[in-house]
Amino acid sequence: MNSPAVPSGHTREQAPGATIWLTGLPSAGKSTLAAALARLLSGAGHRAEVLDGDEMRAYLTADLGFSREDRETNVSRIGYVAERLAAHGVTVLVPVIAPYADSREAVRRRHEAAGTPYAEVHVATPLEVCSTRDVKGLYAKQAAGRMSGLTGVDDPYEPPVSPDFRVGTEPSVGDTAAELYLRLVERGLV
Repeated sequence: MNSPAVPSGHTREQAPGATIWLTGLPSAGKSTLAAALARLLSGAGHRAEVLDGDEMRAYLTADLGFSREDRETNVSRIGYVAERLAAHGVTVLVPVIAPYADSREAVRRRHEAAGTPYAEVHVATPLEVCSTRDVKGLYAKQAAGRMSGLTGVDDPYEPPVSPDFRVGTEPSVGDTAAELYLRLVERGLV
């Protein structure tokens, strides 16, 4: 697939930064979609960075657990880093579950207060598909009783009611990334 062209009037230096927050259930395809979108953005001359939820948990928020309070702190910290990068011209892709609507809304408000573009993308892969993919084996562990607190199964996930974009990852993540890229261009986010 050819990389989409940089929209007319935009150059690498002129392109605005933005945070694109991808929320969805575990194994929804958020990280895979973010990586594909980052490749498209980079290929079109944009500065792009992926703040993957698993990596953020390992390096930025390793001190946090999975209580509601810790999950909110996790989202807040990642949202802060994303906004600072976006404010400096980076398109930041954030594939993080962020299960609570109020936490995601707080990140949006932080961006709005700073005048930094922000969009929420709901990767709306059904639970049945996510549990079949089970990339990390979490659904199998939960079903076998070896873990609890799995987001969307026995721990809450509040899907966005009115996200800026709602996408699926089937039949092709590449096609979804290309479609999302074009929609972001249309909205002036890249």
